[in-house]
Amino acid sequence: MEEKVKNLCAPIPAGLHARVREEQEASGRTLGQYMAWLIQTFYENQVKEENIMIMDKRTVAFQVPGEQAIPIYDSLYDYRDKLKHVLVRHEQGATHAAQGYARVSGKVGVTLVTSGPGATNTITGIADALMDSTPMVVIAGQVPSPLLGTDAFQEVDVIGITQPITKWAYQIRKPEEIAWAVSRAFYIASTGRPGPVVLDLAKDAQVGFVEYEYKKVDYIRSYQPEPDINQDRIKAAAALINKAEKPFCLVGQGVLLGGAEE
Repeated sequence: MEEKVKNLCAPIPAGLHARVREEQEASGRTLGQYMAWLIQTFYENQVKEENIMIMDKRTVAFQVPGEQAIPIYDSLYDYRDKLKHVLVRHEQGATHAAQGYARVSGKVGVTLVTSGPGATNTITGIADALMDSTPMVVIAGQVPSPLLGTDAFQEVDVIGITQPITKWAYQIRKPEEIAWAVSRAFYIASTGRPGPVVLDLAKDAQVGFVEYEYKKVDYIRSYQPEPDINQDRIKAAAALINKAEKPFCLVGQGVLLGGAEE
């Protein structure tokens, strides 16, 4: 166990802070200007080629551990070759980090938190992801299903809180539902207009046993990611633009998401 902790908690290289300060002073930039330059350089030379997290090809999840999510954390070490765990200091920071990862990499951002305050701390990031059309899946631990509705320790109605600010919010109470819900969560978050999805995972479902079978989801009957286009409205909008003497276009991220930059 001690060796595992050493691998997961690698220290910052000795002298790194001093070296950064020396390079900053030699560049003639203020510390803020130097950090901005470093970020820009990293983006131009690294992120555009592959994805964020210094070219790491593993799935990245931003997380804060807690009691009701401990069974998931216990399993992370066995999948370290496929999943990169990023420990943050606050759940809101985890959601914003997942947003940034999704925006830069084009992948779905993932956040894992515990129940109660852990889940409620993600609300700002979830709402922001909905407004900015950022694909993100937030997995929140929850008290065991027999305790739901009993005002148990750190029990919060996560679904009731997040439904207005997500594309889909679902509470998993049985282990048989996990694969079904997770596959739909990533499909809904990443298709159509991207956005956040919340999965509220009861602790007894986390520790249950089930025969796992992966089934890719590419269709949900009640979900229409690409609505029908109203040609009449498009023609009407085009006519207004053509008649305008000084047309002004306010272009947002939807153009980038739709691949319509040209």
